[in-house]
Amino acid sequence: MLYEGTAKRCSRCKQHKPRAAFARNKAMRDGLQAYCRECAAAYHQQRQLAKGRNVRPRVDVPEGHKLCRTCGEIKPHSEWTRNRSASDGLATLCKLCKAVQGRAGHLKRQYGITEVERDALVASQGGACCICLAAPAAHVDHCHETGRVRGVLCFSCNAALGQFKDRPDAIRRAAAYVEGNAWKPTLVAPGVYRLPS
Repeated sequence: MLYEGTAKRCSRCKQHKPRAAFARNKAMRDGLQAYCRECAAAYHQQRQLAKGRNVRPRVDVPEGHKLCRTCGEIKPHSEWTRNRSASDGLATLCKLCKAVQGRAGHLKRQYGITEVERDALVASQGGACCICLAAPAAHVDHCHETGRVRGVLCFSCNAALGQFKDRPDAIRRAAAYVEGNAWKPTLVAPGVYRLPS
């Protein structure tokens, strides 16, 4: 036998192929499957279709590329995050689709709203921040006690509310301070000033 050491004959396509073209199978005498990998994959798809299951069609992609099943685009490996547990070492979603799903999942988990509901909130505010009315609204604001969504703010206003710990009394004092009412001493008599309490 010429092919015995370096190659094996596939029982399905009847071609002699290198041993690397066959998957391992300890139960077989030579330690390899009877069908080559291509024939085994085709056989598996036929069986799944016969059972009435949904089978995704196999797509040929160039070397160094992968198909994203979410957006349907073939992208180079640089557009994918790593996943050591996957057979090809890459994630199932491209970076762009993963980012989109991550944002949608964050809104749903954190605030209980969808992107459509958030966009409707932004539209009802005229696209601007509710507080400063100047910057574009981009960050969902919510009450930390009840979890209720109050509106969509710009980054600075949302961060400011967080720094004031959502305390209206502190925000009022800050407004008075900025207006110059809270810290200015009052002239009571010549050379005598009363400091604000």
